[in-house]
Amino acid sequence: MVIHRHLVDVHVLLVDDADRVLLSRRRDTHPEFDGKWHLPSGKLDAGESVLHAAVREVREEVGVLVEPADLGHVHTTHVVGPGLEPRLGLFFATHRWRGHPANREPDKCSELRWFPLDDLPERIIAYPATGIAGYRTGTTFSTHGWPAP
Repeated sequence: MVIHRHLVDVHVLLVDDADRVLLSRRRDTHPEFDGKWHLPSGKLDAGESVLHAAVREVREEVGVLVEPADLGHVHTTHVVGPGLEPRLGLFFATHRWRGHPANREPDKCSELRWFPLDDLPERIIAYPATGIAGYRTGTTFSTHGWPAP
């Protein structure tokens, strides 16, 4: 495989007072991801800080407002796999936001649901599951899908 670039993704764990995380069920043309659960997330745009990208993605996807200062970095993963260009995934968590989550992208998401952090759905995409696991265990870095050195 020839790799020409690595993307940067931001993921946001909205964690409520009951220690549940908000996930969205993907609508995707790629069968590897369709119908599986994922975090609010997206790619970093040129000229944008990772915190502003995280704030933008949460607003666009689930309609809540998060202040950059309320986002804590909880995990980074370097990932490659089927259907994915190599990328760095930056995971941020917050317990503070304004508004009530709603599905703002019904063409990309079929539903939103809260899940206990210790009882995630079976059909979760491995990439965000890696970041959630890092959050739960306090592990700040991982790799996923790369061959052993």
